[in-house]
This record gives sequence, C-alpha cells and structure tokens, in this order.
Amino acid sequence: MQTLLTTLHSKYIHASLALPCLAAYCGEESGEILIREYSVNEPKEILLAQIVACDADVICFSVYLWNRVATLELVSCLKRINPHIKIVLGGPEVSFESKHFFQHYPVDALICGEGETPLRALLIAWQQGQDLPPIAGLMTPAHPELTGLNLLESLDDIPSPFAAGLVDLTRGLVYYESSRGCPYTCSFCMSALDERVRSFSPERIKADLKILMDNRVAKIKFVDRTFNYNKQRTREIFDFILQHNHCSHFHFEIGAHLLDEETLELLEQVPEEMFQFEIGVQSTLPETLQNVGRQASLQRLADNVHFLRTRTNIHLHLDLIAGLPGEDYPQFLQSIDWVSALSAHHLQIEPVKLLPGAPLRLQAQSWGIEYDPSPPYTILKSKQLGFDDLERLRGIGRLLDLFVNSGRFSFLLQKLSAHFTRLSLLLEDLDRFWRQNDLYSQSLSLTGQCLAFDRYLQECFRDDELLAYHELLGRDYAHHQRVVAGSAPAFFNTELSEDESKAARVRVRQEWENLNRKGKVQYFAAVFYHLHDYPGRTVLIFMYPVKNATGLQVKELLL
Repeated sequence: MQTLLTTLHSKYIHASLALPCLAAYCGEESGEILIREYSVNEPKEILLAQIVACDADVICFSVYLWNRVATLELVSCLKRINPHIKIVLGGPEVSFESKHFFQHYPVDALICGEGETPLRALLIAWQQGQDLPPIAGLMTPAHPELTGLNLLESLDDIPSPFAAGLVDLTRGLVYYESSRGCPYTCSFCMSALDERVRSFSPERIKADLKILMDNRVAKIKFVDRTFNYNKQRTREIFDFILQHNHCSHFHFEIGAHLLDEETLELLEQVPEEMFQFEIGVQSTLPETLQNVGRQASLQRLADNVHFLRTRTNIHLHLDLIAGLPGEDYPQFLQSIDWVSALSAHHLQIEPVKLLPGAPLRLQAQSWGIEYDPSPPYTILKSKQLGFDDLERLRGIGRLLDLFVNSGRFSFLLQKLSAHFTRLSLLLEDLDRFWRQNDLYSQSLSLTGQCLAFDRYLQECFRDDELLAYHELLGRDYAHHQRVVAGSAPAFFNTELSEDESKAARVRVRQEWENLNRKGKVQYFAAVFYHLHDYPGRTVLIFMYPVKNATGLQVKELLL
C-alpha cells in the first residue's frame, strides 16, 4: 500500500513540519509513504494531475485555515476520478468537525488533534486489510463519534525527520517544534485546549538543531506557542544555539513577561540578525485580558521589552488583536499607543479569528461577537466594535506596515506623530485620507506611497509648515529610493547655486575615492531649510554606491 502525505502551502517557500513527523512515526509497517508539498496558488487542474500521478492508494491531506476550501475541492474531484482511493484529512481545520461532515464530503477518515498515533494505527490496519475499531483521535463514517484525543506521552518517540532526511532544507525556511501545548488558556487560541506542555528531550532538540545549523538553513522558525515557558530549558537552548550557530536566523514566540534576569543577561550576547522574538501583547486593557483568560503582567512585559530593545540585538515583533471582548475602538487606539511607545521593530494588528475549537468561538454569542463562518473566521462585529470600527482598525494595521514597520518614513513620522500627539491619531487620520481617495484598492510602489503622502500633507498643512514636512518626506524618500537629478518628485528643492553644484561634485568625487571605487557614481543633491539636525539652509547629498542583494545602499553627505 502506498500513502501520499500532502498539503497546500500559502507560499512556495513554506515547508511542512507535520508531514515529515507523521512519516517518521508511521514507519515501514504502514507501507510506502511519499511526501509531496504544493501551493494553493497553483491551478486546481495542475494539482489534481500531480496528485493522481503519484498513484497512491491513500491520500492524506494536512488541512489549515488557508487551504481548507482548496483541499476539499481536490478531495471531491479525486474521489470522482478514482472512487477506490482512500482519503484522510487531518490538521486544525478538521479536528473539531461533527459526524455530519461525512455526509457532505467523500472522506474515509478524519484525524483529530495530534496525528501520529491514530494515523499510524489506521494505515497499519488498512495495510493489513483490516478495519480499525474506534480509537481516540480518529473519526470514520463507520464510527463518526470522536472518543477523545490521542496524545503522545514522550515526544521523543517520534523519530527525527531531520536525521531521516525527510525535510527539505533548501527552501530557506524550516519550521521547528521543540514542545507541544501551552501553559496558558487564552480563549482565542486553540492551545487553550492543551494546557499540559510536553517537550522533546534536550538531547533530541540539540541534535536536531545541530543538523539544521550545520546545513546552514537560512531561517529556523520555532512553532512553540510559548517557547520560554521553562526558564532553564530556554537558557539551555539559547546557549546551545549561541555556541553552534553558523549563519541561521531564529524566530521564537515568547512571553516577554516570563524573561528573568539570568535569561536577559544571556540574550545580551546574541549577535545582530540572529534572533527574532514575536511577543503577543494582544491588548493593554486589563478587563479584556481577564475576559480572554490571559495572565501576563503588562508592566513586566514593558520592562523586559525595553531591556531587549536597548541592550540586545534582537529584532522585536509585537502583536495586538482587535475585537477581543471588552475593548472598544478608542481603547484599542490607546493600546496601539502603549505598544508603539515600546519602540519595537514591528507592530502588527490583526482582527481576532474565531477558530474552530477555540473557547472564544463557543463564547461568541455571550460576547455579542459575529464572525465569518468561512475560513479564516474573522470577526465581523461585537458589542464594543461595529463592522466600520473593525474596518478602520484593519486600515490602520495596513498603514502601520506601510509607513511604520517598513522603516521608510522615520524622519517624517517623528514630526507628524508629535503634531498629532499620538501615533494612533495620525494613523486614524491617514486612514481617513486613504479611504476618501480609494488608495487601499491600489498597489502603490514606494514612489506612489510618497506621492500619496505628499497629497495628504498638502491637504493638512500650508506655507512653511508644509515645506518642513516636504523636506522630511524627501529625506526619507532619498534614503530608500534612488533619486535621479532632473526627475525628482516635486517635494524636493533642487535649486542649488552653481557654486553648490560644483562643490557637490567635488565632495562626491572625494568620497568615492575614499571608498576606493572606480567608475561613475550616482548621487543626488537637494536643499533643506527646516531640518532639526541641520538648521538653516543646508545642502544634503545622497550618494548611491551600489545596489546589491541587501538592497539600496545610501550614504548621506553634508555639503
């Protein structure tokens, strides 16, 4: 019997973690196992042809938010092509289905929750031509009632898929799991259902990480819900990475409030570009945190984020969730300001999703929450937030990405935020302008973003104040986009005197020679009057030595 383990990724670069683990655990007793990974962006006809060409007796799909619809469409077609193929679905998107699921979709089995044990038992039974009696974690048309989940006591019982060569290490991104479960019970998260945390042994984790680091995997993303739930374990893994890493970048989801002094001291040793922390703040309203069962000291979180930001090289990504019960629109704006004051590198805003199996979905009616019944189950409105409020927050989140997280508008945003007194009020006004001018429907290049921002500035300001903002916009633009003399956007002042133009050429030539470069150098010069660091008439030169794989290089020179 041949079994195909497959899934549809949202992007090609993504690589499955579940499929190699399942294949490693099922072993030779389950028959021949193939792993094939595809993308939801491929045409259905192409996917069908590739899957059918595998000539498998059993096809197992790993189903997630982003691929549920496409997967179920494939399943219906596959059964029509060959009614004898057995179809198995597993993953978070099908782990909480009712017995009526089998009446709508031609599926032979559902694996619910952790899949290693039930899938292995199922495949061995089919390999031997037998029917499997009811077991935990498995639903079939003959036994459509779930009798509980099937959790491994020892995660080390799963043979290493990395040591077995089952994971593609060439895509640049590898997901890694060092533990399962979460000690917290946040009602919006499916991990609230599994409070008991199980970890792979330190020896197993180190052996796996050594394989990944020795293969120079570009990015290793830990999928642990709260990686640092155990301080000693956390330090041991961090220390091992620091000792053995060659060039890999690591991503961790952590609870910032859990970091102790000893761990923080260790993190001061982390080199630049090695670690990224994703920290879920979610809300800064104590009542809302209590409503969703989230227990975290905001003050401790803030203190530790400040330490990480000022005394380490770690890239910090902070998250807020819009639509959690008890938080209205003005209060969420205050959460934005509270988190932005921590000066993290990235602030993400996402509307809450009412995930299947998550406690908040079961409580939705009591909180007055309405949500999209189709994936990704996004909130539509609540008692505190109307649909229009959520749309405004969605827009503010997009503007955060464009203008704050991108780092491309730092000069301009600093002054504008001071003018509005709060970053959230600036973003709210930008959202108004973006909607009035239908800009969200347009795909804007950096030049397009700057020209749109220029129109916004002209609407809001006049005379010298407008000129001051134009200069900051121009300075930001010149640091992230090569400007060609003669075709510079109108917010630049290019009226250099003849002597200034000549002096600029000399200054650039000297700098070019100091860099030991040959050939022609590209540069752009402009006049400024209102810069905080250079008061009075100032000529700045933006020299562009080279454009390479790391992006545009810019050197700002004072004439």
